[in-house]
Amino acid sequence: MYKYLHILLVVFFCMISLPSGIDASENVSASMDEEKADDIAAEDIRAFRSALEEDGFIVQEGILSYFDIIGLYNKGLIQSCFGNNPATPYVAFWLPPGPGQTGRSILETPGGLAVDWHLRPDEAVVYIGKTPPECSYFSYRSYVFDKFYPNEGVYKRIFGDLGDALNLRTIKTEGTPDGTDGDPFDETALIISTADRGIDERVRTAAELAGYPSSIMNTDVIPSSILNMGLDNSSDTFAFVIRVNFFKDEAAGDAYVNDPPGTVLRITPSEPATLDPYKVPELRVRGTGNASELDLMPDLNELRRAILDRYGDLRATELETHVWLYTPAQGYDGIQRGANVFGSNRDTFYLNTTPFTLGDDPDEFLIVYGVNHAATGKATYSNFALYGADILNGVGCVNSQDLSSTAKEYLPENPDAELFYVWKVARNCSGDPHCLEIPWGVKAYGIELDQPAYVGFRGYLEQNMTVSSSYDEILYDRVIKFSPTK
Repeated sequence: MYKYLHILLVVFFCMISLPSGIDASENVSASMDEEKADDIAAEDIRAFRSALEEDGFIVQEGILSYFDIIGLYNKGLIQSCFGNNPATPYVAFWLPPGPGQTGRSILETPGGLAVDWHLRPDEAVVYIGKTPPECSYFSYRSYVFDKFYPNEGVYKRIFGDLGDALNLRTIKTEGTPDGTDGDPFDETALIISTADRGIDERVRTAAELAGYPSSIMNTDVIPSSILNMGLDNSSDTFAFVIRVNFFKDEAAGDAYVNDPPGTVLRITPSEPATLDPYKVPELRVRGTGNASELDLMPDLNELRRAILDRYGDLRATELETHVWLYTPAQGYDGIQRGANVFGSNRDTFYLNTTPFTLGDDPDEFLIVYGVNHAATGKATYSNFALYGADILNGVGCVNSQDLSSTAKEYLPENPDAELFYVWKVARNCSGDPHCLEIPWGVKAYGIELDQPAYVGFRGYLEQNMTVSSSYDEILYDRVIKFSPTK
């Protein structure tokens, strides 16, 4: 679906081309309007940079780029795919080093831009640009990538979120000024990632002088009290990730991912600032107390019996589903334990199964089933995906929109059948429209026949809430592996 960015050493460069089938003569007026808008936006950026420099800041520009996790793994540049969501294209910030920086980054371009960057406690990273076009979900979030532990003298990969995400229900944009209800898609927003209150205020003042209204400004707090901020080899590295799921207009989504519309600036005071650090921000509370989805347990058990009856001539092995990433604040937990939490997000709940292998025998397959959490309101959007257990590579998924009402043939007399789903996973689906086919022999884009795998489940943003559901309020999805009796 998405064009991949090609790697030169360790950098992606976008390959942008005019989509086929476009009649340029029909789009002259639109192109002129876009060019005019781009000129205005560029002038605003220049004014913003000028105001920052007048206030004594050094301003450096970075880039936004699609982050092809599996492509990076296949090139040998990372050791894990971090449990990537196959439905989600990830866009990351690549930044130049800070003035006087001596610390090294892991993923760095020949020109010195890094996706994992060091940051002083008095610096800021500022994004100005358009939010994604209409989609099921989007968010912006900073992460601690590698954390230095002074007592041990080592770095550990954490990839932990640093608080709640700015998502489509919370972000301030021109369409949702000051976070009010409105249209958050394809609207201008300004995001300031910083650990310091004084720096945040100075950046906001410069932005207002350049004509940006305060109603579109968002602060992404980096909580320095639990971090080692600085520019040397005993300081943590950071990353910033934009997530998007399911564009309403696929072509518009491709265009956004391949050429993200925005500017990223690294802002450093010429003279070290007197620090006024933010405290760790208050987190949104997960859960509403509404656990009514659990009342569907008898129906779920009825669905299980119907599946077992249908495939009664095969051996059935029921896999255990458990919480994949449990803690209410995954990043803070990872920081304290020195554990990798794989770029998780508080907008999402995560479940997975015990490992298994999946062969290519026609009678060896999985049946994934459960409650469609989007249908019950416990998620805005949910999916399941297949992962290689060794490198955490997500290679295929099915989403709640497609899962809708697929259990009716198993529960023909049950009035709640539309709330459930059933889906097959196999090496060869033989044209079954309700089957996910898992490839092999294509490096990390597949899972080998003898490679341990698991099923992972996600649910984004409980409906009418600004964070994900609580694990206590959902029915866990389930998986049965069927195989020949011989």
